[in-house]
Formats: sequence, C-alpha cells, structure tokens
Amino acid sequence: MRLGVLDVGSNTVHLLVVDAHPGACPLPAHSVKEELRLAQLLDGDGAIGPTGVDRLIGVVRDAARAAEDKGVEALLPFATSAVREARNADEVLERVHRETGVSLRVLSGEDEAKLTFLAARRWFGWSAGRLLVLDIGGGSLEIAYGIDEEPDAAVSLPLGAGRLTGAWLRSDPPAPEEVRALRRHVRTEIARTVGEFTRLGSPDHVVATSKTFRQLARLAGAARSAEGLYVQRELTRDALEAWVPKLAAMTEQERAELPGVAEGRAGQLVAGALVAEAAMDLFGVGRVEICPWALREGVILRRLDHLDPLDR
Repeated sequence: MRLGVLDVGSNTVHLLVVDAHPGACPLPAHSVKEELRLAQLLDGDGAIGPTGVDRLIGVVRDAARAAEDKGVEALLPFATSAVREARNADEVLERVHRETGVSLRVLSGEDEAKLTFLAARRWFGWSAGRLLVLDIGGGSLEIAYGIDEEPDAAVSLPLGAGRLTGAWLRSDPPAPEEVRALRRHVRTEIARTVGEFTRLGSPDHVVATSKTFRQLARLAGAARSAEGLYVQRELTRDALEAWVPKLAAMTEQERAELPGVAEGRAGQLVAGALVAEAAMDLFGVGRVEICPWALREGVILRRLDHLDPLDR
C-alpha cells in the first residue's frame, strides 16, 4: 500500500510518500518539504500569528494535493513541538482541518522519542543490543533508551536547534558570551535527565538521527547523502568538539558554504552543535552512528504494525 506521512515540524513541513506493507522495508516514492519555521513565527504571547497560520494552511493544502496526486491510500498527518506548545494550538488545528480537510495529530514529546526509537531499532535490528537514541529537532531534543522496541526511558527536552537559536544567539556570528550562556543552559537541562538513563546501564550502541546530526557528521568527514542510505556514517565527540568553536566563529553565510550544510539550517547549526556536544559528553558517548530513519519512519512502522490483517 502507498502511505503518506505529513510532518509539521518546528522548521519544515515534510511530506514523505512510501510504498510499504507489513514485514517489508518502506520504500520512498516521493518527498517534498517546505521550510516554514513555525517556531520562529510565534508571537510574544506564544501564539502562531495570522500570517503563520495562513502559511501553514497553504503548505498543508499543497501537501495533501501532492499526496492525492501520488496515489496515497492513507495520509498520516502529525505536528510536533511548535504546534504542541503554541498557545492557540486548538484554534490552529481546527482552522487547518476546516480549510484543508487534514486533521493534524499533535504528538507529545514522549511520543516523538518513542517513535524515533522504534525507527532506529528496526533499522539496526536486535543485534544492536541496548540502544541510546538522540534526536535534535527544531524545537526539542528527544532521548530514548532500551533493549526492546518500546524504550525503557524516553524524554523530550526544549532544546531544539531553532528554539535555542532564536532565544539565545542574537548576533552573527554569535558573541562569545552568548555561546557560553547557551552552553551552560544546555548542559544544565541535559544533566537533569542523565541519571534516569545511566541507572539502566551502559548502551551497546548509540544512535543519532536528525538533520543536525547528519550535517555535523558530514562536516566531520562522513559520506555525502548522495552515496546512499546504507553507507555507515558516524560522528565522534573529538571531531565535534573541534568543530564547535569553528562554527561559533563563523557567520551564518560562512556556515552555509560548508559541505553538507543546508542554507536554511546554517543559522541553527551552532546551537545544534552545542546540544550534540553536551549530550555526547554528559552521557559519556565517544561516537554515534547516524540513523537514516527517524520520526516519520517510526510513524509509518507503527501504522503498519496495527493494520487489520484483512487490510494487508
């Protein structure tokens, strides 16, 4: 069957269309994304303003039409932290549904962490043992740990690269005092959760997902995305620690010219690198392997798991 996932994230709205059935690897058939930066469209009261809502409706409507054009049998639309935390979330969701026919399901932070963990578990398999999964989004950082498909611990922290950039890094390049203050904040927030995971034992394999980790790994010498999903990619803490001060000293435009860095994400890369560095350091991780599957694939896999046998 052909499934579509519509991911309304803090940075982008992403439609992924796959051909999938239970027991098989979902095969990508179509992908389109639009940078919306919802997290940056919140007003002073924490609401998504009229312009942001209008833009969201337009993007969702276009994505729904694209899914229909591609023959999608079932569309799985969801929203994450930017919509979840907006003061007017209920009004936004109602208007999106009224004007597009799409009912966005708002995932909790814990749901995000669990579904991302499921995707990583399926990608690496049971032989990977106890997994620690790190995911840096635009609005939040998800951390999950476990040996089964359901993690033993899963948390979501308000440490997304876009959120932190808007709140803490005002200059271009960021002033040294801004970087130091953000570094302290990030490490304090992550340190509060470390004990919840370390009491469960050391992981056998540490996995990172998200655009931020992929870009950082590329800077550290990992293979280009054009070389395919199945090429092993990793990021070491030593390489990351060497890159953080370099990134912080660059302007946004200079970072955008680096290999593997998307122009639209260059402004968030310093904050994302600080979160990645802090997570790897505080969890005692020397190396992470980059997983090409993340939240969207987790949503697809969960849907396939719950299909009625007569629908297969």
